[in-house]
Amino acid sequence: MNPTDALEKDTPEKTAASRTAQPNPLQLLQQFGQSVWLDYIRRDLLTSGALQRLIDNDGLRGMTSNPAIFEKAITGSPDYAAVLAQFQSQPLSPSEIYERIAVRDIQDAADLLLPVYQSTKKRDGYVSLEVSPTLARDTKGSIAEARRLWTTVGRPNIMIKIPGTPEGVPAIRQLISEGININVTLLFAQDAYVKVAEAYIDGIEALHKAGKDISGIASVASFFVSRIDSLVDSMIEERLKSSAGPKEKQLLQSLLGKTAIANAKQAYWKYNRVFSGPRWKALADQGAQTQRLLWASTSTKNLAYRDVMYVEGLIGPDTVDTIPPATLDAFRDHGIAGRTLDSDLEAADKTMADLEVAGINMHDVTDRLLEEGIKLFADAFTKLLAAVQNKKTGGA
Repeated sequence: MNPTDALEKDTPEKTAASRTAQPNPLQLLQQFGQSVWLDYIRRDLLTSGALQRLIDNDGLRGMTSNPAIFEKAITGSPDYAAVLAQFQSQPLSPSEIYERIAVRDIQDAADLLLPVYQSTKKRDGYVSLEVSPTLARDTKGSIAEARRLWTTVGRPNIMIKIPGTPEGVPAIRQLISEGININVTLLFAQDAYVKVAEAYIDGIEALHKAGKDISGIASVASFFVSRIDSLVDSMIEERLKSSAGPKEKQLLQSLLGKTAIANAKQAYWKYNRVFSGPRWKALADQGAQTQRLLWASTSTKNLAYRDVMYVEGLIGPDTVDTIPPATLDAFRDHGIAGRTLDSDLEAADKTMADLEVAGINMHDVTDRLLEEGIKLFADAFTKLLAAVQNKKTGGA
């Protein structure tokens, strides 16, 4: 089943009875200060009315994309056949063709979300477009491409995605100081997140010092969730195979499926600490918006876990959850909305401390995930360009 098939089933006519019977859990998230974005884009989502229904019926407030999403959309559907055919006789490279397709989709999605952007006073209503994954370690290249994409798309309610690598941090600072909305992606480590948040504040301060309006600048810090449990759980399973005794085994088993949410809860505590105090208050008094934490990779990878566990476990004020279609449908169907993000912090602290006792180093975990994430997006981009070239030359 295509992801949009499920989305398109969610019509007012087909779900009127269930909606009158009980509140929509997706809409309830707004009561706890969380905005729902969709981690997906495809042409028919924009043209069929499905995106508009998500906005109207589910309170959807934004969208995110990445090379892997575009690769699946372009190669996995006939939606782009006509536009690709138009380019067959034109002397365009695969990357130029991809960019034209992506820019059109991002523009159209941004136009549909513009009323959300306006009604939330520029807090929501954004669509994200990523710079080339090949620039993850290139500060100057990231800055140049972000500027170009920002100008090319030409919509106020877009965000340019920059990886939160050490090389990305100065790019984020510079771009924010120029008034460009930024979605910082591929964040796994708490210390990396703090550096990104501080770069955002530096950029806002520079923009304010230049005499520019800082009230319209928006940014999110995309903190990845489920991939952390996937890696840590696999490390735990390996340890369990060679566990020396029952006490160690009990400790390791107690940590399965716990790390990702605990890590995110600690990051949220740091968010509240960074965006408080006199330095931030001076900017907030001038209308500056906080750089919200955005929960990414919130689908459940382990089928033994509840399919909405990462959505349910990270609900709290001033946050965004970008949710893939299948998880969005699942949460609408049986999700439980309640403020969970800043509850039971002692348990989160204990989980992270127990990981250290168990000999699992979170710095090693997050460093590995960052490198894997960069490679994953770069490989998807390479595959995407190859597919575009194939279709341009008349391939299947």
